[in-house]
Amino acid sequence: MTDQTRIPLAGDDLLNEIDRLRKERNAVILAHYYQTPAIQDIADFVGDSLELSRKAAETDADVIAFCGVKFMADTAKILSPQKIVVLPDMDAGCSLEDSCPPEKFKAFREAHPDHIALTYINSSIEVKALSDVIVTSSSAETIISQIPPEQKIIFGPDRHLGGYLSRKFGREMLLWPGVCIVHEAFSETELLKLKAQHPGAPVAAHPECPPTIVEHADYVGSTSGILQFAKTFPGDTLIVATEPHIIHQMELALPEKNFIGAPGADGNCSCNICPYMALNTMEKLYAALRDLEPRIEIEEGLRLDAKRSLDRMLEMASGTIGLGDLGAR
Repeated sequence: MTDQTRIPLAGDDLLNEIDRLRKERNAVILAHYYQTPAIQDIADFVGDSLELSRKAAETDADVIAFCGVKFMADTAKILSPQKIVVLPDMDAGCSLEDSCPPEKFKAFREAHPDHIALTYINSSIEVKALSDVIVTSSSAETIISQIPPEQKIIFGPDRHLGGYLSRKFGREMLLWPGVCIVHEAFSETELLKLKAQHPGAPVAAHPECPPTIVEHADYVGSTSGILQFAKTFPGDTLIVATEPHIIHQMELALPEKNFIGAPGADGNCSCNICPYMALNTMEKLYAALRDLEPRIEIEEGLRLDAKRSLDRMLEMASGTIGLGDLGAR
């Protein structure tokens, strides 16, 4: 593959070439909320991971360029097997996916045969294939409310999201011990300092945050849910406890309001920028559209096994997926 660091394009020339290739390849560009503003601004759709894959599946595009992380691009391929799916940097992984190796998850399931596995979408395709129902942060509550109280549950790989749901529903669950390195980095001490500086400003937090952050939040929900809350809260200042690139969408939609990223242990939000999401760049997006590489390839049997758990989620909670998304740019 061409060395992406030697591409001599920049500025408007780079934007024009990406747009030319998008049309030439009949491609749709997807950007997660945690991508840089430049990538968000050039994307056809900006949103949560699953909702982006569903939107792409509904288009007549031949190519999906997913600016996100690998499990998201895998999901796009699960739902659109006939389309070419490229990821600008194949090293764009996820700490939650890394925390849950398929062979260990398989052994854990086999050790608890009376439990069903509710698995967060932030997981590998192999783990999805070993699961009963996939959940997103926006669909998890709807799905858990449909599971009989006597049914035992494994929840993985995010122990903070699982713990939040366990507390909210009074459900005892076996929690896989994974965490998101971005949300784990928030500091309760620094958050309290920020709240003191902005008295009355509500806090919106993602449920991947530790309990010490969630307990100070006025709203807890998915990235799309947080965006919806930003549009409806009555004040003029909101403290946001999730990856700070989401604030770009808030500022576009609500320029009259003030959005402040919750701080990490160093007193600012720089340590809360997802290093995996940051691997995607405009130059790598250009190269991916030009070369149609790196390309997501999934063995068909594995794809169908993983799709089965995704389909169960959509059957149980399709109306909640992407709730609050701002939609196409």
